[in-house]
Amino acid sequence: MTGIFDIDFSRLLEQLLYQPESPMIFSSGIFLFLFLGFTLIYNCLGKADTLRILFVTLFSYYFYYKSSGLFFWLLALVTTSDYFIAKAIGEVGKGKLGKTLVALSLVLDLGLLVFFKYTNFLGETLCTLLTDCGFQVPSVISGSYLQGVVWQPRDIFLPVGISFFTFQSLSYTIDVYRGNIRPLNRLLDYAFYVSFFPQLVAGPIVRARDFIPQIRRPLFVSDEMFGTGIFLIIAGLFKKAVISDYISVNFVERIFDQPDLYSGLENLLAVYGYTLQIYCDFSGYSDMAIGIALLLGFQFPKNFDSPYKSSSITEFWRRWHISLSSWLKDYLYISMGGNRHGKFRQYFNLLMTMLLGGLWHGASLNFILWGGFHGLLLCIDKIWHSICPLFSPLTYLPSKQNPKGERHPLLGLVGGLITFHFVAALWVLFRAPSFGIAEQIFHQIWYKFEPQIFLQWCTSYKAVAFLMLLGYILHFMPEFLSVKAKDFVTRCPLVVKALLIVILVWIVIQIKSSDVQPFIYFQF
Repeated sequence: MTGIFDIDFSRLLEQLLYQPESPMIFSSGIFLFLFLGFTLIYNCLGKADTLRILFVTLFSYYFYYKSSGLFFWLLALVTTSDYFIAKAIGEVGKGKLGKTLVALSLVLDLGLLVFFKYTNFLGETLCTLLTDCGFQVPSVISGSYLQGVVWQPRDIFLPVGISFFTFQSLSYTIDVYRGNIRPLNRLLDYAFYVSFFPQLVAGPIVRARDFIPQIRRPLFVSDEMFGTGIFLIIAGLFKKAVISDYISVNFVERIFDQPDLYSGLENLLAVYGYTLQIYCDFSGYSDMAIGIALLLGFQFPKNFDSPYKSSSITEFWRRWHISLSSWLKDYLYISMGGNRHGKFRQYFNLLMTMLLGGLWHGASLNFILWGGFHGLLLCIDKIWHSICPLFSPLTYLPSKQNPKGERHPLLGLVGGLITFHFVAALWVLFRAPSFGIAEQIFHQIWYKFEPQIFLQWCTSYKAVAFLMLLGYILHFMPEFLSVKAKDFVTRCPLVVKALLIVILVWIVIQIKSSDVQPFIYFQF
């Protein structure tokens, strides 16, 4: 006899196990279900610090298991090795042994990252270089020489978020070596810091000096924190599951798959669409991560600050993926010398930092070019600002001649339009599956624009056009309106907050695609 309360335990167990085709993300039903149970237990353990930290750490490892399967051992390996390395650094100080220990941490963390993320890319690149140089391989069978070297791609699974947690753990050992923080005395506390699930798989990259002081702090969630957390979760879910996923599945993917089948206007609109999509996708994840952390009593720094409002490429990188930008600046750019050794060395360091930042995003020529062009634009921006500090539309920084950093609104508008279109154009390299596809997109835009079909496009893609327009309006609206919206949600009674979440979930269900759309930055 069956009834409405019968439970299919095999189906339930299947949902709780790792499923490669549908990793657990914040916008999935399974996460919402598990998070509800998690918060109930978490709040019951409020005063039992060690037990609460252990519970969150175990849940974080399970969260990572649902994202990457059995590769959670990598997370444990990085955590354990860097904990003991940092502890040893704290004992020996900054001497020769300390430098050796930091180097060991770099080799272990970056070695794992290089193996899982760059083995095939480096192998193919090396074989191509050897072939171009005329390298010959002796044939065991024929006794003659084979022309060129062929790389056989290895089937290597890329664990989700490996770039994020290795960088986060590296910042800890480097900060201990620099004397910025003291090493932790509990492995559990460090495991909690590295694995904390809201930011584990796609950031933001949280510095140890910001997060560690919060670990043993008594659990406290103020009304302001709770309301802000709910607002950020609602905003992030809307950006990701409504705007980003819809315009991606229903328009952007089609164009980037076969750009030569569409007009230049449609290609340009797809570029604008992806520019909005990647912002809504990644900032949506960051908003939800920060919001969930607030509900648990932890505060993360802001990771996005309306980046497309920027009037220069320098300002863009102060507003986009702030945690990574500041990490690259503090641990790579400054370590290479920063601006301490003259202008030429500064520009070289800047260019190398952005090239490596592009390579961090992915193992392909497209990402290297994307990072290299951004580095070149940053150098040009700094040169232009030093030549014309009063009339530069591409900078807002103060100078001796212009101490307040003020500028004419028209210059700000011009700088904003130039910066936005440079950034949007470079997103093509970021998104296109190959350099050839990127070339096709630019070719269609330049030679086959066909502006007369704009109204036809609006009619054919009504929902896409509406969501793109809405997304850009929300992004460019004045900051005070966003603050008012946050304050409104914060002041609402709990019942109204719950109703807002239910309404948003209903909207997501109505427009979502058949498959769960992973966050774009899961691949990094």
